[in-house]
Amino acid sequence: MSAPLSDELIAFAARLADVGGEAVRRRFRARIPVEAKADATPVTAADREAEAAMRALIEREHPGCGVVGEEYGADRPDAAETWVLDPIDGTKAFIAGKPVFGVLAALLRDGRPVLGVIDQPVLGERWVGASGRGTTFNGAPARTRRCPALGAALLNATTPDMFAGADRRAFDRLARRAGHTLYGGDGYAYGLLASGHIDLAVEAGLALYDYCALAPVVEGAGGAITDWRGDPLHAGSDGRVAAAGDPELHAEALAVLAGRARAPEARKPRPRPPAGG
Repeated sequence: MSAPLSDELIAFAARLADVGGEAVRRRFRARIPVEAKADATPVTAADREAEAAMRALIEREHPGCGVVGEEYGADRPDAAETWVLDPIDGTKAFIAGKPVFGVLAALLRDGRPVLGVIDQPVLGERWVGASGRGTTFNGAPARTRRCPALGAALLNATTPDMFAGADRRAFDRLARRAGHTLYGGDGYAYGLLASGHIDLAVEAGLALYDYCALAPVVEGAGGAITDWRGDPLHAGSDGRVAAAGDPELHAEALAVLAGRARAPEARKPRPRPPAGG
């Protein structure tokens, strides 16, 4: 069993979000140039400045740790402790001036996420999750909500475009069973799930820096988060993520994604009133 997380380490994760968020706020709605990376996803100076500031803090205070970030790649990724950074998770929303993105910082221990921060620097909202501790939202306890049935669930995904082939068919199956489906939010949506505003978040094609911070936040708030097979998230996960505020709902969602759940019985049509009635 790994050593408990110290208050100092948790405070350091919050400081990472502080320095990243400061760089992001300076650029928010500033109409800065947007570039396309090799994978056609957008990037801005705000992404790069935020990650550079976070990396500099790690190098000063935890130089023996590994670092994996979206913009500047991996340094010492096989270290026993590795910080995983996404300076702006939701760059498209940032570019559009929509405050539904997040600064993500996470700590991996032996490949498992044990500490995560989801920070929305414009709205001043922060979720912190740490193994063995309850998740907090702006310093107060955060709790997921129970959902009475999949048919009443609010299901979220960043975009339907992240699903293809069998994954798309599986997600569509789940969306048909859920009460409501909405899109957007990236990692910020998992903070909302941890605070009981969203019931389900299901996604595919996520990178390590996209999902690492989410797991401790969701789990510490009473929820469940795994890959689509039900295995805990780790450094080698395939990027398909399923999270739910209610562990029973999570199990049902996994069954639907896998095609194991029976379709709900069709509702019987209401009898028509007699003519002239």
